[in-house]
Amino acid sequence: MPQNVLLAEDDRAIRHALERALTLEGYEVTAVADGVEALAQAHRNRPDVLVLDVMMPGIDGLQVCRVLRAEGDRTPILMLTALVETADRIAGLDAGADDYVVKPFDVEEVFARLRALLRRTGNADSYMRPPQSSEVSAPASAAASSPDGGGLLTAAGLRMDVQARRAWRGARELELTRTEFDLLELLVRNAGIVLDHATIYDRIWGYDFGPGSKNLAVYVGYLRRKLDEPGAPALIHTVRGVGYALRED
Repeated sequence: MPQNVLLAEDDRAIRHALERALTLEGYEVTAVADGVEALAQAHRNRPDVLVLDVMMPGIDGLQVCRVLRAEGDRTPILMLTALVETADRIAGLDAGADDYVVKPFDVEEVFARLRALLRRTGNADSYMRPPQSSEVSAPASAAASSPDGGGLLTAAGLRMDVQARRAWRGARELELTRTEFDLLELLVRNAGIVLDHATIYDRIWGYDFGPGSKNLAVYVGYLRRKLDEPGAPALIHTVRGVGYALRED
């Protein structure tokens, strides 16, 4: 069955163009012009994924995101934004968004990010692919599953309950967005191994955005701020020109 996208964008030209492109790509699209109608549609018929413009009159995309998350709605959300400052991106992620695309955008990037969000939430069986030989698996000593199969991972002083999507550093629970959790899980599963940029992009976003993309560096920065503690060793290490590794020096 085609996936249903709820699109909220107040710019008529962008809304119509994106609605047409998504429809041609095989999605069922419900397009609205403001946040009030987006909430009404989301409550009336829950979509598989939401695409929300940040800047809309009345209730904006961030407010829509906050309301849905407060209600316990975990539907993946992709934000469209003309705001490129790091603080603006943090605001969107803190509101509960899963990913963002900066305007002006290439529609193929929107497609790629939607596929990745749907794949990670299990809502896009048609987009699932078998693991590639280049993808790295963790050594048995790097992360351990709990004996009862509960999906508990441990490495470098971190604990992750994959099924409950909760994570701790020591006794402190970490408040992570969906993408941050997925990125940390990948690093924990491969603790001590340097993961190159292409592998991380492929595993987390399902698409390599090229050497000019700052997306990965931005998310690593978010994750470091939530992991780091005064006087404690840093956990995520940059290997210049290669990628990132999780280890406790």
